[in-house]
Amino acid sequence: MDRESVPAEVIEKVRTELQASVPPGKPAEIVQKIVDGKLNKWYEEHVLLDQPFVKDDSMSISELIGGVVGVLGERIRVRRFTKYALGDSQ
Repeated sequence: MDRESVPAEVIEKVRTELQASVPPGKPAEIVQKIVDGKLNKWYEEHVLLDQPFVKDDSMSISELIGGVVGVLGERIRVRRFTKYALGDSQ
């Protein structure tokens, strides 16, 4: 759902995989920046509120919700969602 709901074990596993994919010989601070950038990209692909909005990919779902909150003046919180896949043979 959001970055805080991703288990720490999953983040550490992804972080170690990303560190292993960085070419050797880079300074530690550069490696850290590369891993952080790739981790942000991973969040955009796997965390609902960081994903781009389908109808306007220039904004994320959380930015869309923030805009609606500004118009309505009410607090909106996504508590759950359902993912559908077309062509699934189950």
